[in-house]
Amino acid sequence: MSERRVSSNPFDPAFEQLPEVLPIFPLSGVLLLPGGRLPLNIFEPRYLAMFFDALAGARMIGMLQPTMPGGFAGDGLPDDSGPPQVEGVGCAGRIVAFSETDDGRLLVTLAGLIRFETGKELATHANGYRRVIPNYERYRGDLDGDDMAMELDRPRLMSALEGFFRARKLQGDWSGLKRAGDDNLVTSLAMVCPFAPTEKQALLEAPDGSARARLLIALLEMAAMGGGGPQTPSRH
Repeated sequence: MSERRVSSNPFDPAFEQLPEVLPIFPLSGVLLLPGGRLPLNIFEPRYLAMFFDALAGARMIGMLQPTMPGGFAGDGLPDDSGPPQVEGVGCAGRIVAFSETDDGRLLVTLAGLIRFETGKELATHANGYRRVIPNYERYRGDLDGDDMAMELDRPRLMSALEGFFRARKLQGDWSGLKRAGDDNLVTSLAMVCPFAPTEKQALLEAPDGSARARLLIALLEMAAMGGGGPQTPSRH
């Protein structure tokens, strides 16, 4: 389960230290939220290069969803079609852990720091990955901890989650879920539940934690009644 940051990490950048250019990793159906932790399995040469370049610099990557459902960072598109468009809001994460595998992959953990609006996209890097000029201003509160006082109807959330698990025939660590703090619980569930990419994007763009909690409950209740279904996991 993803972990929610409850205090500032001494290695996290201040708002004024956020990078002016951000490499982006477009993945459909994958959600990173401020305070969440996202494991990634990196194997494509351009993204291996991107993560090594990030490790040598600000250690930050922008997670974005392509606007085309199921899109993955330009794969499968004709050479003259260009890269797919991406959503207007993403989340910047800092690399907090990584390990190398014997078969040439990187196992990376990103810690979500702050959402951003995608500004101008720069020319593709020589190593093949995409970069944007991000605008963080609208989401300054993600770093300031403005969302810590979350309003959550926890009994309704747990009831909706039980219905969702029954409908999907899933098993859950209920003791762990019940022990989790409100913010950690909402962040984790929003990231790991198999919602549609558009629903993931709506969770990302929720104005604050309380709005995200209400939307999460609504999505769980709708899915439990058959209004939605799991999505095919995107490749990393």
